Amino acid sequence: MKKQKCIAKASILGGLGLLLVFSFFIMKESIPDKIWMVQGKKEEFNFHVPMTGVVEKEGLEVFDNQSQTVNQEEIHVDLNKKFSIKSAKQGSYSMICRLFGIFEVKEVAVEVIEEENVVPCGIPVGIYVKTEGVLIIGTGVVNGTDGMNYEPAANIVKSGDYIKTINEQVVKTKEDVIEAINKCGGNAVVLGVVRDGEYIELKVEPVRTGENEYKLGVWVRDDLAGVGTLTFSDSAGNYGALGHPVSDMDTGTKICMSEGTLYEAQVVGITKGEKGKPGEVSGLITYLDQFKLGNVEKNTEVGIYGKLQRIPEQIQGEKYCPVAMKQEVQEGKAQIISYLSGERKEYEINITGIDYSSNNINKGILFEVTDSELLELTGGIVQGMSGSPIIQNGKMIGAVTHVFVQDAAKGYGVFAEQMIER
Repeated sequence: MKKQKCIAKASILGGLGLLLVFSFFIMKESIPDKIWMVQGKKEEFNFHVPMTGVVEKEGLEVFDNQSQTVNQEEIHVDLNKKFSIKSAKQGSYSMICRLFGIFEVKEVAVEVIEEENVVPCGIPVGIYVKTEGVLIIGTGVVNGTDGMNYEPAANIVKSGDYIKTINEQVVKTKEDVIEAINKCGGNAVVLGVVRDGEYIELKVEPVRTGENEYKLGVWVRDDLAGVGTLTFSDSAGNYGALGHPVSDMDTGTKICMSEGTLYEAQVVGITKGEKGKPGEVSGLITYLDQFKLGNVEKNTEVGIYGKLQRIPEQIQGEKYCPVAMKQEVQEGKAQIISYLSGERKEYEINITGIDYSSNNINKGILFEVTDSELLELTGGIVQGMSGSPIIQNGKMIGAVTHVFVQDAAKGYGVFAEQMIER
């Protein structure tokens, strides 16, 4: 009995410990790593966590639930209650979050910026990017001249590796790789590859598959193309699109790109989404100079970015609107802007959840399509709609990023401030 009581006590204490750790983690993730604010505007926050926020007085004004503090240079805020912050000047500030007013949990960056105004676009675009190096998507078996099957690169290279050099010779295309391997004369080659951001060298012995022909048994890719949605453009011609990175469909990794081009795209068909099977937009892209819209300079976790060389006809004359900070986003009605029907439409959605956690950078906004016209056209959210701007109360609050595989009417969005930040 005594032993059983000890075990029971230990189990209870262990359970309480796990509960405390879990609660601490939940509280920490309930507070964003970064807060964006518009200069001169009072921003309201309500994190609902039993912690104290410590803000330096210099540069920031705090309203509502301030508490007394010995240090006159600091402002203490109860993060379990609503509070507001305002700053008259742009700059970078911080807020220290403490448990019981003692233990530091995290430091929140506070960025005060000038109000951004953009044109929410929603038009389909063609995207073409070249990889930085040659992407390995897998290995395979090759048949040698001796009639035997070999897989020379197996367990040496990995899917997601980028070949940068072969025997210290720079390679940029699939053709460069083929030429370099055929020159080896059957001798082992040294591949200089980038794996998870680190440069390493790998030795592989090619297999002779024909006269003056050798193979490594790797599947490779040096470019990628597809259809997405232009999210916004600004007065300087800068744009953002997609709301998520351009990723390789085979490896599932973000493409490391060297350059890219944005093209006009024409929607030629829509496959409606069904339970367990996402729908998609079929687009026609013509890779000619007269159809170029601009370049692709960056491929980031929250979309692609670049410069427009000309303004697409569909958005010429469209009005600018302000960009909302994430704390302005509310559950309830909002609209998605899209040109899938061939003309500009605003489709009704209902925002059902908001997540400030930095772990879900592309899934901060949870919503459901309620517009009968869009449900009839697409079944909800389909592949190719990524980047469609989300509007609420006259401001751009985000962009569509993902669809629920089991329910095409439901989807996720990224906060607009996170796209503008890039």
